[in-house]
Amino acid sequence: MNVKPLADRVLVEPLEAAEKTSGGLYIPDNAKEKPQKGKVIAAGPGKASDSGTIVKMEVKVGDTILYGKYSGTEVTVDSKEYLIMRESDILAII
Repeated sequence: MNVKPLADRVLVEPLEAAEKTSGGLYIPDNAKEKPQKGKVIAAGPGKASDSGTIVKMEVKVGDTILYGKYSGTEVTVDSKEYLIMRESDILAII
């Protein structure tokens, strides 16, 4: 894959939603919630500040992150689904 996000954007591979509840019940596909956890596949260099210097990204490739339910833009690369989002859309690093 040859995708390089620009500025403060990251390419995220969403992790699969749980298929079974903690009580052991299986969740049907139409009832599953959109995943809010993912793995950073690629990250841009960072955002330019007002003075022109680059502010480095806090996330790096390989980090597992939490993001908002409807964050990012869905893209397909090599027949695989990814999200591209700004670093500010990321809520936490796990």
